[in-house]
Amino acid sequence: MDGPVRVAKELPARKVTEPSPGVFVFDLGQNMVGSVRLSLSGDAGTTVRLRHAEVLNPDGTVYTANLRSAAATDTYVLKGGGSETYEPRFTFHGFRYVEVTGLPGAPPASALTGRVMHTSAPFTFEFETDVPMLNKLHSNITWGQRGNFLSIPTDTPARDERLGWTGDINVFAPTAAYTMESARFLTKWLVDLRDAQTDEGAFTDVAPIVGNVGNGAAGWGDAGVTVPWSLYQAYGDRQVLKDAWPSIRAWLTYLEKNSDGLLRPAGGYGDWLNVSDETPKDVIATAYFAHSADLAARTATELGEDPAPFLDLFTRIRTAFQAAYVTAEGRVKGDTQTAYVLSLSMDLLPETLRTAAADRLVALIEAKDWHLSTGFLGTPRLLPVLTDTGHTDVAYRLLQQRSFPSWGYQIDKGSTTMWERWDSIQPDGGFQTPDMNSFNHYAYGSVGEWMYTNIAGIAAGRPGFREIVIRPRPGGDVTSARATFASVYGPVSTQWRLRSGGIDLRCTVPPNTTAEVWVPADSADSVTHTRATFLREDEGCAVYRVGSGSHRFTGQDAPSA
Repeated sequence: MDGPVRVAKELPARKVTEPSPGVFVFDLGQNMVGSVRLSLSGDAGTTVRLRHAEVLNPDGTVYTANLRSAAATDTYVLKGGGSETYEPRFTFHGFRYVEVTGLPGAPPASALTGRVMHTSAPFTFEFETDVPMLNKLHSNITWGQRGNFLSIPTDTPARDERLGWTGDINVFAPTAAYTMESARFLTKWLVDLRDAQTDEGAFTDVAPIVGNVGNGAAGWGDAGVTVPWSLYQAYGDRQVLKDAWPSIRAWLTYLEKNSDGLLRPAGGYGDWLNVSDETPKDVIATAYFAHSADLAARTATELGEDPAPFLDLFTRIRTAFQAAYVTAEGRVKGDTQTAYVLSLSMDLLPETLRTAAADRLVALIEAKDWHLSTGFLGTPRLLPVLTDTGHTDVAYRLLQQRSFPSWGYQIDKGSTTMWERWDSIQPDGGFQTPDMNSFNHYAYGSVGEWMYTNIAGIAAGRPGFREIVIRPRPGGDVTSARATFASVYGPVSTQWRLRSGGIDLRCTVPPNTTAEVWVPADSADSVTHTRATFLREDEGCAVYRVGSGSHRFTGQDAPSA
């Protein structure tokens, strides 16, 4: 059972404007989810209307076209006789701005307060660097999660939808488990997902199921496999795998039955909202088929089941994928960033072609003037693949990019949560098509996982963080960072800074755990440390084992990414 929805905090309005006579627009300074408290007075029978919006038109009026048929409107009729307070019940909205009309006079900003609602759960990750844009990105990620973890993991809290889209949480679950205690919330949602699974074994595109939205889409239905695995990695509780196991097997039976020579047909949503770089949908669907088979084999091993049938299935899909989509030179059908990202991250290429594929990925990024072109499915794996293939410098370059399309572009356009589209607000200041344009949509916040494992340097060495890997990778403009993660064993913290000729790294490891600490340095001889056991030199780092407690390492000649 997950937590109840509660008012978790309040945001006072920062200012109020009057774009036209009698129309007052309150700015809360933050795109949020919940309702408001409005203090007012006037004659009995006076009708006051409140309209909610995420952004403003250029003339300062509220922009609501992207809400589609959602009125996002509350109405209050004054009883008269003095000061009154209105707090709507049994509703919520997604908004930063509130337009109030019908007031008898000009209100002060203090008349309105935002009441922030979400499923009650603690936030578990603190993160700060010396690059303000990255700190803002972390804030946007957490606010996006705060607003969309409301009873179910919604895709957007503002428009007439608010559905539990499986593709969104498929890509965001690893980040979600860092930033907010997500075990109860997502475990309960997985029950909804299994309840909606079709008799044929297909996971649905949304859960709980609403109408005839669809089922079986690659990267969407696979959430029935990936989300339990993400929860197990974060919390170490095998029960989530045990509960999911029958539905995982049914899903793979469905995928195999609905494939041709183990190649999945082109269908579904593809690399949703990519930037004019469409990856063939059969490539995506077959890659995810293989990935689900791989995770099923890993899940079987953890549960003491026989992994052999799923390992065999993964191997056969992998072989079919290579024969159908990969050339002898390592080119992947579609030749898109996402095609290479999925192929590399899901282990679908021969070892001999991985370097060529990674080099091609970097070349495609360079051809976009060092910009990404990935959508929902490619983006969460893009930076991890670059790091895994020795291109962390490119990962940082993408992360800190400020022009379109990039995370920095969204921030420079005023975002306070993650957007659904890279260009929800276009470079010329106009809005993207209103029929599909949310300003609070957490999918692209999936980059948080890379930030927390590589900038903060905190990762699980074993499921549940019983063993921890502490490995900050300095790069880009980041010269210092600090973070604290509330793991199930207690707080894990890191703090590092580059100094002349090296790095100063401090970390705290919770009781009943151990950590492997990677210190960027030319050699172990150049590292000073407290209470650490040297293990090896690896990839430009000296690697140590430490137990619980606080530790400090000073490395010389630390290389930057």
